[in-house]
Amino acid sequence: MPAARRGGPHINYATPRPGAAVTAADVTALVAAFRAADRKPRLEYVTSCAPDLEALLTAAGFTVEARHTYLLCVPETLASPPTPDHFSLCEPGADSQRAALISAQNEAFGGDPIVSAADVARLRRQQDTGGVAVLAVSDDGTCAGGGGAAAPVGAVSEVAGIAVRPPYRRRGLASAITADITRRLFGAGTEVAWLEASGEESWRVYERVGYRPAGQRLYIAVS
Repeated sequence: MPAARRGGPHINYATPRPGAAVTAADVTALVAAFRAADRKPRLEYVTSCAPDLEALLTAAGFTVEARHTYLLCVPETLASPPTPDHFSLCEPGADSQRAALISAQNEAFGGDPIVSAADVARLRRQQDTGGVAVLAVSDDGTCAGGGGAAAPVGAVSEVAGIAVRPPYRRRGLASAITADITRRLFGAGTEVAWLEASGEESWRVYERVGYRPAGQRLYIAVS
């Protein structure tokens, strides 16, 4: 398994190489590597890539944080629902737009809507390195939501952060945002887009756009 990434808990994790044989000794060594780096031992991975690993991890004291279904979309399955009336979708080109997008995402996910300069710079770097960002703007200029996608690895990219602020929900915006991000990825040469569904409502949104269930991802850590 590769070394842990540095940073906060959700970007600090290890992932097994698909098909690699992992032993209890490997898990012990991995935990030691995390501890030496003063990081929480944590993994995120597709369970089918290492079907026996979870048992080794739980035996070593790891606890499951979450299990999410991941879905895939390819150009042939992508559907393009119309953008709801009184809204437009665009890619942020100014830092003020980037800040509005991040603030809307924070609010939609129950976080602090205050946006730091570092947050804006991170989104700008994502765009500069081939990632995608899309925001939904109402007729009065308010950012109602948005989302983005990481720069492709090979020809595969992860779509994430699909968010709609509470006053603008149940109008079809989430589907339109997801479709627009995915269409932009495919237009730039990405062959496969993937994302995770954490509940039935988001599942329905993604399926309407053309995403199909493909497997399970496991989030697991030890304190």
